[in-house]
Amino acid sequence: MRVGVRTPVGRTYQGVMLRIKHHSRMLLKHLTTKFSFPNPVNETAARIVASGAAALGAVFVASGNGWLLVPLVYGFVARTLSGPTFSPLGIVATRIIVPRIKTQHRFVAGPPKRFAQAIGAVLSIVASALTLFGVETAARIVITGLVAAALLEAVFAVCLGCIMFGWLMRAGVIPDNVCKECDNFN
Repeated sequence: MRVGVRTPVGRTYQGVMLRIKHHSRMLLKHLTTKFSFPNPVNETAARIVASGAAALGAVFVASGNGWLLVPLVYGFVARTLSGPTFSPLGIVATRIIVPRIKTQHRFVAGPPKRFAQAIGAVLSIVASALTLFGVETAARIVITGLVAAALLEAVFAVCLGCIMFGWLMRAGVIPDNVCKECDNFN
């Protein structure tokens, strides 16, 4: 159709295309907002989330119940993609628990925390695959490592994923422009 030609509903082709373009931009803006990771990240919220992940992982290690890996995987994947937006544990931490804690909160760079969540996602997915293939002992070992890392974050605010992120930045694997706030890693 050419510009100015009327469609059956009386709108011009150009007008219809402008509306489609506008709605596409609005959808992209909405998705970009929903699937963005916070930067900076509230360290208190991160430690609360780590506590929950450690607890869930520990219950899996103790019981061997493979179904416990489903919320663990979902939580790590959701937090990697969108921070706390779609993570039940992230929502509870950021919207319910942290606002009730009356203290001076420390904020840290977001990209290393996102990297740490991605490592948790990979480890929990690997453990799920191992469980599906009947290698429960190996799955428990993988999740034990994840629980240890989560406990370091929860108890001592030591983020192993963040440390690895710093090493990768120093090695030039992760470009400096990914995290301008991470200059303390260089």
